[in-house]
Amino acid sequence: MQAPVPHLVRSTLESFQEAVCSTLEGLEPEARFRGVELARPGGGMSRPKVLEGGRVIERAAVNFTHTHGAKLPPAATERRPELAGAVYEAISVSLIVHPRNPFAPTTHANFRFFRADEAWWFGGGFDLTPYYGFDEDCVHWHRTARAACEPFGGDVHTRFKRWCDEYFFLEHRDEPRGIGGVFFDDLDEPAHAEALWRALIDAFLPAYLPILARRHRTPYGERERDWQLIRRGRYVEFNLLFDRGTLFGLQAGGRVESILGSLPPEVRWRYDHQPEPGSPEERLHTRYLVPADWAAGAPE
Repeated sequence: MQAPVPHLVRSTLESFQEAVCSTLEGLEPEARFRGVELARPGGGMSRPKVLEGGRVIERAAVNFTHTHGAKLPPAATERRPELAGAVYEAISVSLIVHPRNPFAPTTHANFRFFRADEAWWFGGGFDLTPYYGFDEDCVHWHRTARAACEPFGGDVHTRFKRWCDEYFFLEHRDEPRGIGGVFFDDLDEPAHAEALWRALIDAFLPAYLPILARRHRTPYGERERDWQLIRRGRYVEFNLLFDRGTLFGLQAGGRVESILGSLPPEVRWRYDHQPEPGSPEERLHTRYLVPADWAAGAPE
C-alpha cells in the first residue's frame, strides 16, 4: 500500500485545528483565539492559536506545526534509535483545554505524522484530567474512544488505553495524571494506520464536548478553585518532566512561547497538601485515579 501523502495529512490536521477552535469559540460570548503563522528555522511553519480569559475556557492552546529537519531530535528517536540523525518531516496538532470551572476537566490531545528517510508512522491520542470525578463522564469518554477503535480490531482499544495509562503517569508521585484515554505511537501498519488515526481525530470532540457542556455551569467556590489549582500543578509537573512532545519541540528549536502556551494560566503548589478524608477531593484519588475499565461501565 502507498505511504501516506503528507499534503493530505496536513489538510486533515489543519481542518482539525479549525474545528476545535471554532467549536470552543462557540461556547464563549466574547473570547476568541489569537493566531499567528510563523516560519521555522530549517524549514516548515507553525500556527499556534491560543484563547485566554474566556468565561468557559480559562486557556486553550491549539497548535499546528509542519516542520522539516536534517536530524531527528532525541525525543523522537527514543523508540526508533536506528533513525538517529535521519532527515525528517513532522506534521502535528497538539492541544490543551483548561476550563475555568473546577468541575469541568482539562483535556489534552495530540495527533502527529512523522516521516524519516523511508520510514513513516502516526502517533497521538487524547486523555482527560478531571479535578472532580463523575462516573457518567468517565464512561462516556472511554466508550467514545473504544467505539472509534473497534472497527480496527478488538484489542486496539485495550492496547491504546493501557499505553495511555502507562504514559500519562507521574512516576515521582506514583499517581496517574488523570483518567487516561487512548495513546499510541509508531503506528505504521499499511492496512489501517491512517484510517485508525483519522477515526480517533474524529472522536475527540464528540468525547469531550458533552462533558464540558455538562460541567462548565456548575456552581463552585474558593475550595473547589483551590483544589483545581493544586491539581493543575501535577499537570505542569508532567509536561515539564516527562512529556515527549514538549521535549521534541524544545530540542527541535521550536518557539518556546508556543510550546509552553499549553500550561495553565494559574496554578498552586501547597506543601504536603492532603485532601480531607471522605471529601470529594479525596474521592478523586480513591475512585477515579485508579485503574478501571470505564468503557465497560462504572465500577461497583
